[in-house]
Formats: sequence, C-alpha cells, structure tokens
Amino acid sequence: MSTQDYEYLFFRIAKDNTIASSATKYKQLRLQALSVAPTSFSSTYEIESALTDAEWANRLSEYGRETFICAATPTQNNLSNSQIPEQSTWVGQLTLLGPQNPKDFILPEESGQKKPTEEKDQELWQMLSLFTLPDHRGRGLGKKLCQEALSYLASYKNSPRKVWVRLMVKPGNHATVSLYRGLGFAEAGKCTLAEALIANGDKDLLPEDISGEKYTSRSGLIMMLVIQRS
Repeated sequence: MSTQDYEYLFFRIAKDNTIASSATKYKQLRLQALSVAPTSFSSTYEIESALTDAEWANRLSEYGRETFICAATPTQNNLSNSQIPEQSTWVGQLTLLGPQNPKDFILPEESGQKKPTEEKDQELWQMLSLFTLPDHRGRGLGKKLCQEALSYLASYKNSPRKVWVRLMVKPGNHATVSLYRGLGFAEAGKCTLAEALIANGDKDLLPEDISGEKYTSRSGLIMMLVIQRS
C-alpha cells in the first residue's frame, strides 16, 4: 500500500494504562529508524535493541520526557486524532525534554547561545529525535510533528507565560534547518557534539575521553524559539 492510501494522525503518547502497548509500537518504530538512518541519532541500534520491554515502557513514562508520534492509517477509516486504531502504523517520532533546570540549559560563553532571561516566569525545553520513515517523507509530516509538540507546550498549562524551545542540528542538514526556520526557530549559536549529547539526555553515550575534535569542535547549530502562552 502506498503513502497515497494513508491519512496521518499526530498525537502525544499518553502516560496511562496504555503505555505497554504504546511501548511495543514505539520500539518497532525506533529500532527501524536506527536501522535505516543510523547517522540521524546519537544512540545506536545495537544499544537500543538490547533494551527490555520494561525499559521501553519506562522511557515513555519518564517524567520530563514527552514523546509525539505520527501514525499512518488507511484512508477508508475516517478517524480523528482521538481515535487511533490498533491497525495504524507508527511512522514518525519527536521528543521533548523538560521543563529543564536553567543551569542545565545554559551553555558555555563560547557557544554564543542566546541565554534565557533571568525572569522566573519561563519554561525551558529541549526538542530532539525528529524522524520520519523514508517511505513517508515529502509529505510535511516532520513539520506537523513539530507543530503538534509546540501546540502541546503552548496549551498544556497556562503558566509560566514564556516557553523557550531549543534544538541542536547538523548545519549541513539544510532541509531540516529550513524546516525549523519555517516554524520560527532562529539560529542561536554553535555547540559541540558533547554538549548536544548532554542536552539531549544522552550523556551516558559519551566516552571517558572527549578531548578529541569529534567531541569538541563547534560544528553543531543551536536553534531556539520562544512561545508566549496566552
């Protein structure tokens, strides 16, 4: 069945009694993504294929981590986002980490990152792991996943009023950078691979020696967006 035969639904994975079944589908999507596009992630197929079912469920239910999914559903099923059928196929993902502690959000001066203000009425979030399976690309799914996540941040509570959203991307990934610019993200500095791994919650993937150019070169692009809650 081609992508022309699908409609796409976007939703946040609920942290309720459906988490075990969600973890099964998420595991399938994540491992497929790590297999077909290993350079898109800091983790590896070898690492994550060894996780237990309980560890997959714990990842999705973890406090401070919100996971968003794009599900492909046959078009003959006239469904809304509140009616995700069991036969749907998960084809895209996006993760938000937060709200983060300001001290974990600030990078060294040499990064040039625009710093959040000192005001207390604000939230800080990290966006990461945007991915769509190759057979479903070219249909704007990545943009819609981001919009679903940003809409969640804007509406899941009323305060604080200001929300900072940060992401880190390879500058050579022109299509992705363009996508983020179209969503309102602006370039806000440069980061090292080590800083990106730590910011994305993958500190455990760093080797003991991070003195080499691979981890210290400021080749990563920092992009940021500010959301004002009404």
